[in-house]
Amino acid sequence: MNVRWTYAFIDRPASGADRAGGFWAAVTGTRPSGPSGDSEEFVTLRADGADACVGVQRIVSGPGGAHLDFSVDDMPGFVANALRLGAETAGEHEGWAVLRSPAGQLFCAVPWHGESVRPPVAHGSRLDQVCLALPPSGYDAEVVFWSGLLPGWEAVAGSLPGFHVVRPPAGLPVRVLLQRLAEEQPAFAHPDLACADVDATRARHEELGAVCVAVFDRWTVMRDPAGGAYRLTDRDPQTGGPARRPD
Repeated sequence: MNVRWTYAFIDRPASGADRAGGFWAAVTGTRPSGPSGDSEEFVTLRADGADACVGVQRIVSGPGGAHLDFSVDDMPGFVANALRLGAETAGEHEGWAVLRSPAGQLFCAVPWHGESVRPPVAHGSRLDQVCLALPPSGYDAEVVFWSGLLPGWEAVAGSLPGFHVVRPPAGLPVRVLLQRLAEEQPAFAHPDLACADVDATRARHEELGAVCVAVFDRWTVMRDPAGGAYRLTDRDPQTGGPARRPD
């Protein structure tokens, strides 16, 4: 049941999914694939000489957000372990499954198709993280759940209170960040980009149609042209770790 590859899927309503796909292809230096899925709802973003690890999903209801896909070599074992740890089955398909974490965050288990080459940093940034924003009542249980679901990953407290990082082994392209929200509300998720220069990345994204929502010390909250939230974070896009700051 080892996780052999990871995908960050950006979920956007049908009315804005094409705009979102074009935007995310531009900022990640990739090109959209042809659509796939039962309703042609999935598009992956591909870079030359590398395997896709980011995609866009067209959804039929709700505001959208993000979710993780885990490519595994033992689907029944992965799903059984997730259910044992407290997940629920949200949807079953031929060859893959949609699951729901104890706090309600959707994720998918899909077969591994040999993906192994991580896309390069593009334009000084890399989409390398999905942040799960969790209500206080569910945060501790989610830390236990994700730590148990992903053996071999490193689960450690973040550099700020209320954050927990679940880092994959070397070579896997997307990691998980758990964030404890200040008040009770349903869990949601958004993508994060590691940026060598947050201000320069913000300016480029704004030229492509994104809007800045709020600026904080270590991250900037943005909305893409389809209205979906994401963050530009002050992290090294090569390693995902904290950026070096002047003394």
